[in-house]
Amino acid sequence: MNISAIKSLAVVALAASPLLAAAQLSANVSLNTSYKFRGQDQTANKPALQGGFDYAFANGLYVGNWNSNVTLPTGSLEMDLYGGYKGEVSGIGYDVGVLHYAYPGASSFKTTEVYGGLSYAGFSAKYSHTVSSQYFGSGSKAGYLSLGYSTEISKGLTLSAAVGLTDFKQKALTDFTDYSVGLGYDLGDGYSVKAAFVGANKKAVYGDINKNRLVLTVAKAM
Repeated sequence: MNISAIKSLAVVALAASPLLAAAQLSANVSLNTSYKFRGQDQTANKPALQGGFDYAFANGLYVGNWNSNVTLPTGSLEMDLYGGYKGEVSGIGYDVGVLHYAYPGASSFKTTEVYGGLSYAGFSAKYSHTVSSQYFGSGSKAGYLSLGYSTEISKGLTLSAAVGLTDFKQKALTDFTDYSVGLGYDLGDGYSVKAAFVGANKKAVYGDINKNRLVLTVAKAM
C-alpha cells in the first residue's frame, strides 16, 4: 500500500475527529484485502485502507466523505464527497443525492454522479448517472443500475448479493455487468468482518481488472 495514501487518510481522519462529539455524526474505517469498484480492481489486487464519516440531519438530509487508497498512473488516493436526502414511506425507503469522486493528482478521473434509490424488505435498487464531462476518464458519460438483496440468515450473520450494469453513452465503449456475493458477521461493539466474491464480466478488455476476487474486510463503525 502506498505510504503517502496512508498519511493522507490519517490527515482526513484527524481533521474529522473534532466533529465526532456531534450526536448525528457517524464514522467508519476498514481494512480490505483489495478494493473493487463496480466489479473492477482499484488497487491492483493489493490491500486498501478505507474510511469516512457521515453527518445525518433530523429532517433526512445528510452529507459525508469516504476515502481509499487506489492504484492509478498519476494518483494514489480517492476522496468521495456526497450529500442527499433519504426517508421512508409505508416501509419503502428512498434516497436521492449527488456524489463527487475526486482523485488528487489524477484530475482526469474525477467524476460526479446524481443518484436515486429505493429499498424494501432487504431488496434495493439504485440508479446513478454521470453529470460531469465524463465517467472516470473514459471519454463518455454513463449510467449505472444496481440491484441488491441482503438478509440475516442467523444471528449476526448476513448474506448479501448484488448485480450492476454500467451503460456507456458513447457506444464505441463496451457496457459491462458486475456482481458480488458475500457473507458478513457482526462481532459487536461496531466491529464486523466480511468475505465477498466480486467481479465483472469479460466483455470489456481492461487487462485483468474484471477478474473475480475474494475480498476480505475487517471494519469498525463508530
